[in-house]
Amino acid sequence: MRQSQILSTFGPGAMVDLPDYSILIGGLNHWHGDKKRIYEDRLKERVADILGVNDIALYAPPVDEKDPKASRTGITAFAFPTWFVAQVEEIWPKPNEAAPNAKVYRTRPLLPWGSLVTGKYLNADRKKVPVVPVRFVQACINGHIKDIDWRGFVHENSQANCRGQLWFDEGGSGNDFADIFVRCEACKVRRQLSDATVPNGKVLGKCEGHRPWLGPKAQELCISESTGKPEYNRLLVRSASNAYFSQLLSVISLPDSDDALQKAVNLVYEDFLQETESSDQIKYERKKQKVAAALLGFSDEAVWAEIQRRQGGGQGKQYKGIKQVEIETLLSSPFEVGEDVPESDFYARARKLDNIKPKLLSLIESIVLVHRLKEVTAQIGFTRFEAIMPDIDGVLDIQVRRAALDIEPTWVPAIENRGEGVFIAFRKEAIENWLKRDAVQQRGKKLDRGLDIWRKQKGIAPEKAKFPGLPYIMLHSLSHLLIAAVSLECGYAASSIRERIYAGESGYGILLYTGSPGSEGTLGGLVQIGNRIEYHLDVALEMGRLCSNDPVCAQHQPDAEQEDRFLHGAACHGCLLIAETSCERRNEFLDRALVVATVEGPGAEFFEDVRV
Repeated sequence: MRQSQILSTFGPGAMVDLPDYSILIGGLNHWHGDKKRIYEDRLKERVADILGVNDIALYAPPVDEKDPKASRTGITAFAFPTWFVAQVEEIWPKPNEAAPNAKVYRTRPLLPWGSLVTGKYLNADRKKVPVVPVRFVQACINGHIKDIDWRGFVHENSQANCRGQLWFDEGGSGNDFADIFVRCEACKVRRQLSDATVPNGKVLGKCEGHRPWLGPKAQELCISESTGKPEYNRLLVRSASNAYFSQLLSVISLPDSDDALQKAVNLVYEDFLQETESSDQIKYERKKQKVAAALLGFSDEAVWAEIQRRQGGGQGKQYKGIKQVEIETLLSSPFEVGEDVPESDFYARARKLDNIKPKLLSLIESIVLVHRLKEVTAQIGFTRFEAIMPDIDGVLDIQVRRAALDIEPTWVPAIENRGEGVFIAFRKEAIENWLKRDAVQQRGKKLDRGLDIWRKQKGIAPEKAKFPGLPYIMLHSLSHLLIAAVSLECGYAASSIRERIYAGESGYGILLYTGSPGSEGTLGGLVQIGNRIEYHLDVALEMGRLCSNDPVCAQHQPDAEQEDRFLHGAACHGCLLIAETSCERRNEFLDRALVVATVEGPGAEFFEDVRV
């Protein structure tokens, strides 16, 4: 597994299928070996704020140690679930017991770990039969997970002491819960698995707060935040896409006036300066060759001030939103930001707008070519059943209940991705004038009603899922069209290009960038695209005018309950939906009618008759 996969898909608490059994990835307290520390103060401070701790460190996941004599490196995993189904070919009822025209089921023994012999099922002929993990477990909305009490489920606690052999009966292809039964051979009781799928049902009992990824003694109290009462378990298909949603927070590393000093201290902080108590102690540490080389050119007072800032948890800096700092930096200089040197984390230059037609120039404020950038991403937790996304400013809600990565977190896993990009800033006055139009406001009301219906269906409070605003939806939709347009020529696949949407008080803009642990992230293609972005913008707008699913796509209304697409306007797989690795909102809040006129007619589009 790549380090990036550990954060996004196979992090602590995730279930992974191996050839012979299924495992649960262990929490951070079960990660072993040396880890590379990652320094990114803006991200570190925000993560500490969300987790409610004074200080937190960022480390890359451990990597394989090639030296066989080196200490153990890696991530501990636990076998889960611990119930298995034997791979036998039997049917139920048996031909001599079946009623005429009775439905026949494929049946297999359902076995706990303790009844296996060297990991296999010993059948009636004393032959060992392979087993596979059962497909179903129980979990709660707070991320807790546990094996289903299959004996209690099938007996409904009426004969809980019965220890008869359990069987898994599957009719048809085995994909319909109504055709799956659990049966007890001894007392003949049989129960349909679909009983456990009833909405708001209590069949699987109250959640006991089990966190097996943290160890056997990591149980906690499980209480619903909305009701204050215990949460109830839900049926979870082990390999389903809703079994694990990683909560990630990312920032673009930006140049700092003290950047050189911070990098110098980074080189020796953990090994030599972490316990420093005064500037006099720095003089002593400078006698060591590694420290002297790293701090060359910096005074003891400057180094001591940086150490104090770190020991104080980064205090003394005014907090700004993650995206607010980024867009302010991108718009801060008319010429360039950062240094054009190979070791630089960020370097951007503003492009001249001389060749852009006046109609488009009235909408675009600036185009910035980002030659080098570094994105740092950290995982702070995870959820099950429902994904929790950051808001439009890239900030995760502190109050959201998330499953913990460690019992007492002192660090979180993070990765660095380097790449390039192009940033397009739009004029505030153009967007404000667009928002005043009646057709735009009417479209916004429909999108807001769609979100309201979606919240009610999911049982989510309005303050937990706020309307992102029409500027955000418009820019988000335009970004998807641009990704599809530029991927045809830039040398990157569309799934390798990512977006970052800025729609706040500091300004409006779109950053398209690549972020890859390998060399593909820095091929230079996006910067070259930025030199003629107006052409690609024209292609994107043309693509948005007509969808292969029109007029059905263009006529879709967000508040139409029969279609169950409440977070979309005119958007579908034929026009706006892209790879979820590229989208910052999981393909939600999209409407091309806010970008260009569709076959449904003009009125709400931001780009009125723009031809580059």
